[in-house]
Amino acid sequence: MTVNIVFPVLDEERRLRSGIEKTEAFLQANPKISATITIVDNGSTDRTLEIIEELAAEYSNIDYISLSEKGFGLAFREAVKLNTCDIIGYVDCDLSTDIHYLKTILWYFQNDPSYHIIKGNRLAPNAHVHGRKLGRNITSQGLNWMIKLFFGVKVSDTMEGFQFFRRGCIEDLLTVSSEDNGWFYCAELLIRAEKLGYKIGELPVVWNDDYDTKVNVKKLIANYVTRMVSLKWDLIREKLGGVR
Repeated sequence: MTVNIVFPVLDEERRLRSGIEKTEAFLQANPKISATITIVDNGSTDRTLEIIEELAAEYSNIDYISLSEKGFGLAFREAVKLNTCDIIGYVDCDLSTDIHYLKTILWYFQNDPSYHIIKGNRLAPNAHVHGRKLGRNITSQGLNWMIKLFFGVKVSDTMEGFQFFRRGCIEDLLTVSSEDNGWFYCAELLIRAEKLGYKIGELPVVWNDDYDTKVNVKKLIANYVTRMVSLKWDLIREKLGGVR
């Protein structure tokens, strides 16, 4: 079983090398894991692309994609289109969720073929979140509650940056999902996956907040609410046989 670890990045010159080197060290310590690392640059204006090129020259298992347009959804979608591995997923380059959880995720994929998606869950009762400010925790819990209520789904913590998919599953999801380029795209994939009957496994994780995050929380909330309404209408039209 092969796995493609995707790192979508934008202006990450301070954190990128550390995240990749820790991932490479993990893979060297676990030689049975056959992994490709794909770094997707979303139009960085700092030294990110230069560092990516240096890393690709140093490590034979690193591929990269350079895009001029920003957006997490776009980055992951483009990586999926070029993927040839059995499993593909995305990871935050700061490794707020430790890369060692990948070993557990791959064990479940290998030993239980019923799982199509396995993801981290910071909101599970036995998960632990360190260093997160109260405001961001309330925002995360609030958006999670809204998604569950609005779409009637069980999946939690759709924004968690540690999610892996079987190749056939994610390729199917791309054909039915929107072309949204933003952060909500990862939530849409999970919502649609549950609606289509794909089995999603959620792994409680220890998560360490990164105060150097570039996420604009207010903008993120506004985008989420707008996209939630748009996706809800899409799902209603699709259910009625309309064209999205």
